[in-house]
Amino acid sequence: MTNTRVEAYQEFLVRYGGDVFPNLFSSARGTVVKDVEGTEYLDFTSGQMCATIGHNHPAIVEAVQRAGEKAYHFFSGMIPEVVAQLAKVVGEEWMPGDLTRSIFINTGSEATEVALRMAKMYTDGYEVLTLGGSWHGITGGAGSVSMASDRKGYGVPAPGVFVIPEPNAYRPYIPAETAEEAALANLELALKLFDMQSAGRGAAIIAEPVISAGGVLVPPKAFMEALRKAADDRGMLLIFDEAQTAFGRIGTRTGSEYFGVTPDIVTMSKTLGGGLPLAAVATTPEIEDRIHARKFTYYTSHVSDPLPAEVGLAVLRVIEQENLIARANEMGAYLKQGLESIQQRYDVIGDVRGLGLLLGVELVTDRNSRTPAHQLGALTTQKCFERGLSMNIRRRPERGSVWRIAPPLTVTTEEIDRAISILEESLAESLKELPASKAA
Repeated sequence: MTNTRVEAYQEFLVRYGGDVFPNLFSSARGTVVKDVEGTEYLDFTSGQMCATIGHNHPAIVEAVQRAGEKAYHFFSGMIPEVVAQLAKVVGEEWMPGDLTRSIFINTGSEATEVALRMAKMYTDGYEVLTLGGSWHGITGGAGSVSMASDRKGYGVPAPGVFVIPEPNAYRPYIPAETAEEAALANLELALKLFDMQSAGRGAAIIAEPVISAGGVLVPPKAFMEALRKAADDRGMLLIFDEAQTAFGRIGTRTGSEYFGVTPDIVTMSKTLGGGLPLAAVATTPEIEDRIHARKFTYYTSHVSDPLPAEVGLAVLRVIEQENLIARANEMGAYLKQGLESIQQRYDVIGDVRGLGLLLGVELVTDRNSRTPAHQLGALTTQKCFERGLSMNIRRRPERGSVWRIAPPLTVTTEEIDRAISILEESLAESLKELPASKAA
């Protein structure tokens, strides 16, 4: 295939999202991805938050080779030794409380489906509370509890889903003296509305510890504690979706550890597989025993596959051996400092927020109005890519224009310096080209 432009392959591929880059891509290593023309780009999305320890880390390559020497796949009832080993490591070394029973599947959407099936079977309920701005996947149940985008045009969603307005300190739904008071006011009103409408069949409250797709929003700790109490008071299970927050990205082992709140179920994906399709769900022995007695099933062709389990073990070893949790804090602070230095020079950067190496930068036309600068964000993102920096921009009208910045945990200060330089150059050029009246 000599013509690598998008037009050459649109004839044969289903287009599945909004972002399509002009060239095909050929290779990746560390923080850098390369297209077929040899152009290199800093990947400050970590391949959609998946390349935790960098693209094609030698430990991952070795793990794939080990699997090739033993087995890629078994019948789903044949539990591979490496899967049992991974379950032990996850349960004993990474999960909070007594969340020691795990199941290993492939994607974050699947993990959400497993968690919801567990909660509904355990409680005999079906009603689910979820946060606005959340993203838990695109399959039937997962899509019904995802509020960040892509809800229209896919038929009738699963019944029994209720929304809690997401806590947003920069754009509070209910203004208050503090971010904590605003968040708790959101929750109090949402719970009153839920209690009015509930059929008494509550199953779960599901939340991302950091609401990433909704704009990298970090709830107050009191809000997460209140979610725990709300679930307990209603006989519901609390599910944390830790697809992006587990295994060190935010500078702690899990979001649960950061907030000091232990859920009943944790879902994991992205950060565990290091770029390969691996997801997991962890829960307590008490919950697992009860749903097993009730004939819980989740058969897929690739549940408990040995290949991704080998990779998951390798990822967790590297995080420990290379001290990447501490590095996420160190490099995250360095990156945030660089972003805040740009913020001081440009009024269009309204807010810089996040934890560790999961950061959000919100663009506005000016800081007084806080009007989202969608066109400015789109143009600057394009210019950053042309200069060799790939970032993700969220452009939801109701949630602002926010860059999600999440490089691999192995990112260097030199790579961060280069990214900051590209970002500032691109922003300055965009502001010259785009009149203020058209930035929104």
